[in-house]
Order: sequence, then C-alpha cells, then structure tokens
Amino acid sequence: MSAESKDLSYFEGKIVPSSDAKISIQTHAFQYGTAVFGGIRGYYNSKKNNLFVFRLLDHYKRLVNSTKIMQLQFDKTPEQLVEITLQLLKESNLKENVYLRPIVYTSALQLSPRFHDVKTDIAIYVLKLNDYLDTQNGLKTMVSTWTRFSDNQIPTLSKVSGGYVNSALAKSEAVQNGMDEAIFLDARGLVSEGSAENIFIVRDGVIYTPTIPSSILEGITRRTLLKIAEDLKIKVVERDIARSELYISDEIFFSGTGVQVAWVKEVDRRIIGNGQMGPITKQIQSLFFNIVRGEEDQYKNWLTPVY
Repeated sequence: MSAESKDLSYFEGKIVPSSDAKISIQTHAFQYGTAVFGGIRGYYNSKKNNLFVFRLLDHYKRLVNSTKIMQLQFDKTPEQLVEITLQLLKESNLKENVYLRPIVYTSALQLSPRFHDVKTDIAIYVLKLNDYLDTQNGLKTMVSTWTRFSDNQIPTLSKVSGGYVNSALAKSEAVQNGMDEAIFLDARGLVSEGSAENIFIVRDGVIYTPTIPSSILEGITRRTLLKIAEDLKIKVVERDIARSELYISDEIFFSGTGVQVAWVKEVDRRIIGNGQMGPITKQIQSLFFNIVRGEEDQYKNWLTPVY
C-alpha cells in the first residue's frame, strides 16, 4: 500500500485499524465455518486518478442472498453495504488495485453448529491485489479426484466459508501434483468449475459453460462474460459438459473475481488447442480488462468510482 494509505477494516459496526479487527477463538464461525463471504475487486486507473469498484452492488446483492439461503440473521441492505464499503475505501486512501473481502459471520461465543438464532456480524477488509493467477501465460490444470459438493449437501449458490474445505482439498491436490489449478466434476461426473472459478470451453467458435445445476457458484464475473460475449456476437450455450470435452476444446478459460479471465493451456497433461491463448479468449479478456479499468463508457454502469 502507498505511504499515504491506511490499513483499515470495517469491524463490529465501525471502521478501525485492521490490527484491531480481532475475533475470539470461541467465535461460532471460527469453530464451524458458519459464515458467508464475497470477493470484490477495485481497479485503479492512474490516468483518471480514480479507483473503480467492479459490480459492487451486484456483489452485495449476492451476499445478502447468501445470508437468506443460510438463515443468517442479517439486517443490512446491499445499498447500505455499498455505502460502508465506499467510506472504508475513501478513509483508506487506496490508489492501487485492491481486493475486498466482506464476510458475514456468526459472532456469538457459543457452541452448537447451526445458523438460526445465532448473533451475526459483518467484517470487511481490504488487500492490495493484482493477479491472483497468471492471466497471460496459460494455466496447467488437472481434473480433481475430489467431487464438487451438490446443492443438497451445501448450497452452491451461497459462498459459504465451510464449503471451501472442498475447494482447498482440490487446490492442494493440483498444486502438489505440479499444476496451477483444479477442475471439479459434479456428482454426475460432469464438468462443474475450478476450485474458485467458473469455467468456459470453446469449440468451433462457440462458447460452452456449465449450468447452475452443475454445482457451480453463480459468478458475477461469469455473468459479466456472458454479456460481453453477447455484445461481441459470440454464441454462448449453457449446458452439461463431459470431462472428455475438455481435452478436445479449442480454448478453455476461467472466470472469477480473483482469477479475472485466465486461459488454460493444459488439462491432465493434454495441451488445449495449439497451446496458445485462443482468439475468443483474447477478445473477451481484452475487453474485460478495459471495462474494469474504466476505459469502456458502454459499461460504466458496472463501475463505482471511489473518489
């Protein structure tokens, strides 16, 4: 962070130094993973001297929906959360790319794993973050031996903290096998998503991506790319994808707040396409990065300026 910036967080109803934002080891969410969270990016444009937060209201609408799914007691609206976040960023005086992590958690100091009738709080912290995964050189991936959990086990439309044990197992397996990322199959053996990313494949000029019933998170960036593809007149089909289709795809790319838009070079030691970033991925990625940096007026409604 720059010399003029401050390391601040929103905690227990006020903005405080991040070093003061601490929870007890007895905290319910710490014991049981009973929390829901979001991931939000802000992109600094030095030419415009402003920090643009991408789809801020959409992220908070999904977070509030997550609290409803999980029966968390939470009374803040998405609009209120937007105002809190903007105040946090302004007071932090950040002038670089950032990542925001809002987390609604069961803050009571008590036992018994449940969601209902447990006191809840929200915390928001800010990190400096550029690329989470390499977006330019191609990712080596593997199909995980771990299965993506189904919606009847842990709701897949809610970003539930405890559910990310599943993601952590797959990610560790991939990295320990010399790969960058994992690809999950769902309980039916069909392609689901990455450990923390939605996935798209390209075959014969058409983009295919798994449907919501394939145990995927309904990604904000995924929704963004569907709109971008439509505007670029690229056909997109949401359908089931078989594992073997990954190997014969012309292009594969991931999307997500963390990963942004990153292309896949290899799946299970099979080179995808010609081993280079494909033309459709390149077109979508280029427009996406222009949009989030405030360079495309057509999409400025997706951006919330901080300053």
